[in-house]
Amino acid sequence: MTTTKPAYFSTGSQTEEHAEAPAERPRTSAQLPALPPDPVIVADNLNVYYGNFHAVHDVNLAFGRNEITAMIGPSGCGKSTVLRCLNRMNDLVPSAHVKGKVTYHGQNIYDPKVDPIAVRQNIGMVFQKPNPFPKSIYDNIAYGPRVTGMKVDSMDALVEEALRGAALWDEVKDKLKQSAYGLSGGQQQRLCIARTIATKPDVILMDEPCSALDPIATARIEDLMHELRSSYTIVIVTHNMQQAARVADRTAFFTARPDETTGNRTGLLVEFDKTSVIFKNPQDPRTEDYITGRFG
Repeated sequence: MTTTKPAYFSTGSQTEEHAEAPAERPRTSAQLPALPPDPVIVADNLNVYYGNFHAVHDVNLAFGRNEITAMIGPSGCGKSTVLRCLNRMNDLVPSAHVKGKVTYHGQNIYDPKVDPIAVRQNIGMVFQKPNPFPKSIYDNIAYGPRVTGMKVDSMDALVEEALRGAALWDEVKDKLKQSAYGLSGGQQQRLCIARTIATKPDVILMDEPCSALDPIATARIEDLMHELRSSYTIVIVTHNMQQAARVADRTAFFTARPDETTGNRTGLLVEFDKTSVIFKNPQDPRTEDYITGRFG
């Protein structure tokens, strides 16, 4: 039986709302309103379990349109788990189950009628380590549009657009048919970003995208995030607090609460605010302790 998908989860071209010119955004986080006025994704009482293990407890977050949100915190605090919930990547873990809601433009992505593949077309992901396919540079970009059946007037034009969007075109335009494995680590990560934006997502999730890169490549990725912000909503997980301070409009700080009986650690959202507030005037002493290096 064919299921009718919500409008935002069509598998073809972007909706009209996606195609609108992005609104002008403030250039510094200090100028932002206290909460995102136009959230694209909202997590509402999000709880994540792996079997009986309660990994994340009651997370409430809103991710604003054309903003960069960073999630920071010590290892094991659930920030990557939350990130994977935002496009249902946790569905791929057999023991994982989610309680609460994650809405995308007001639609619950965990509704049984919603196709998770369509969710991931709208909410793309870039992983911690560059993971190009064992294909040419060209075919890495073209793969997503081909397998999802996107209607494309010119694949050559789409490949060029995606590579330009990832600030990689000038470096690879003369070797598109060469293996992606011949690129440097930083170039491979930008290729993965180009591969993500080739399917015309609305949101880009990044799970520690610079952790395996050198400082020069990291700076290129950070510059690219600022450029992409005008067209996409970006959510990044990072252990690098300086990176969060440099690139993010808003920052969410997570910590972990140990269970006194089992010793298992459950992730908690401690504080979510403008990045300038989190790093200069946090409201929760746990945030201040982490930012100042007293733990973590």
